[in-house]
Amino acid sequence: MGKQLDLYRKWKKAKSQLEEIATSAETAVVIHYSCESFYDRTVPESPRITSIAVRNLDTGQTKSFSIHLMAERQNKLTSIEEHYNSLERSMLEEFYEHAKTLQHYKWIHWNMRDANYGFEALEHRLKVLGGVPFHIDERNRFDLSRILVSLFGVGYIGHPRLEKLINLNKITSQNILTGKEEAEAFVQKQFVRLHQSTLRKVDVLANITDRTHHNELKTLATWWAQHGRSFKAIIEWLKEHWLISAISVLTTTGIIMFKAWNLLGLFVHS
Repeated sequence: MGKQLDLYRKWKKAKSQLEEIATSAETAVVIHYSCESFYDRTVPESPRITSIAVRNLDTGQTKSFSIHLMAERQNKLTSIEEHYNSLERSMLEEFYEHAKTLQHYKWIHWNMRDANYGFEALEHRLKVLGGVPFHIDERNRFDLSRILVSLFGVGYIGHPRLEKLINLNKITSQNILTGKEEAEAFVQKQFVRLHQSTLRKVDVLANITDRTHHNELKTLATWWAQHGRSFKAIIEWLKEHWLISAISVLTTTGIIMFKAWNLLGLFVHS
């Protein structure tokens, strides 16, 4: 019973978060970023950030930040490697200036949870480069990957989950790079490919958010898993479902009318 209650609470919270995001889409943004590989690193330095994209969930307007765009503005496209640090710092500072204007927004992300890959990693990189980051409040961060697990259970899709979700839902994957491909693109200095991948991923995450809210996301979850994996969640679903509610109302009305008719009959014959 304790485990079922815990599953129900997580399911309930996830539904509430999704509804909160959807009903205030104009003040919600999707964020994603690309960086050097953080796997099998042979150097102690943290992975360099290469590009960031921030997409408004309502309008679809996207603000992007990248090393190569910054290099173009500063006439350093042919010497990016020589100016990595200054370019990355300028990019991150510009991103945080933008983040300040959205400080009360909801930030939807995919697994951006720690100093390895996440908001903390972005902050750390700017600090390393001598800058001062703006802190995005944890209460305004919504991890879509965890929301989906809470809604559908850990087995709702295979790994890597984002890639498998894209394929199952037939979402266009053009320009999207896997983590390994992004690391290779950085080594090959294919900054435009990295940037395009980041832009495409925020579009995909916005798409998945919208489909989930409208109960249109395809998963491998069972009916039981999709409806909370607990009897309390099933009861709540039954109450919310219009057909069940209609039947319940009609049944209740019928019982009341039946009892009233019996009472009237007793009164007439008394």
